[in-house]
Amino acid sequence: MSSTSFSLLSRIALFTDPSIPAFAPSEEEIDPPSWKVSDPDPELWLPGNGLAQHSMLLVGEGCNRMFLVHGGRIVWTFCAGKGWEYDDVWMLSNGNILFSRMRYAALVSPRKEILWRMDAPKGTEIHTIQPIGPDEALLVLNDMPPVAMIVNLKTGREVLRHPLDYDPALSVHAQCRRFRKTAQGTYLLPCLGMSRVVEYDARFRPIWTYEVGRPWAAVRLPDGNTLITDEETQTHMEITPDKKTVWSVALSELPEPCRLHDSQSCTRLANGNTILCSRGNEGLAPQMVEITRDKQVVWVFQDWSQIGPVTAVQVLSEPGIPEVPGALLR
Repeated sequence: MSSTSFSLLSRIALFTDPSIPAFAPSEEEIDPPSWKVSDPDPELWLPGNGLAQHSMLLVGEGCNRMFLVHGGRIVWTFCAGKGWEYDDVWMLSNGNILFSRMRYAALVSPRKEILWRMDAPKGTEIHTIQPIGPDEALLVLNDMPPVAMIVNLKTGREVLRHPLDYDPALSVHAQCRRFRKTAQGTYLLPCLGMSRVVEYDARFRPIWTYEVGRPWAAVRLPDGNTLITDEETQTHMEITPDKKTVWSVALSELPEPCRLHDSQSCTRLANGNTILCSRGNEGLAPQMVEITRDKQVVWVFQDWSQIGPVTAVQVLSEPGIPEVPGALLR
């Protein structure tokens, strides 16, 4: 299986079997939506094709239902219970879905069977998870101190546990968000409250640091640059290894009505476009925007009648094996 040619579109059929229940015993009841349903005026043209723009997997902070979208409609959902918050999600090459939702992380099959689950101990949080290899996942347990972990998804065994630098004055919630292993075998960690992105080598020794307001996500690109989301300045920026900014977009640069209210994660597509994801201001603003390298808006997604906030998106047509670090730029 070639990482450069593989896409997950062939796995969508696993989710559309009519015998899959709309609500399975493995699912948990959720609160009704809190956001306002204020979709744009139908007379107002927004770039792109709405829900039909991409086949995609969506999760969002403040919305405890996961959505699988294909052909312009929602084809599968999974409800993960009340409380906060969905932050990270991956469809794996076999169709199983790995996700984190602050109070636990889990692996669920297309038939909604829970294949693995790790609950965050009381007083700790899990905001990030990444598949690394066929049977393992990388995550951070926000704690005092936060802990980088690799777990075996088949056995539940801890493969690695390593404490991370932290500020004891910060709350557990303000510590870490996205954590990613790179194609080079290093680790990228946005330290939200400490205002820095840190790259560690394979032995968790810091080798690169970039100071930035409130970094939520950091993605290592094939050319060695790093794509960073800064919640504080509401800016996405591409930084070279020697810490020069070669591309950036602030949300204030987006034209109305395409402007996001805030931004958490971003995804760099194979065609060079970037998708920015947002909480959406409780229903009053778009949930996603796709822009070109020269900052032209090609897609605005605003659909609060069907979808909630979008913290993370996985575009299923993108080439790359999810379990290969760095194969997907998200």
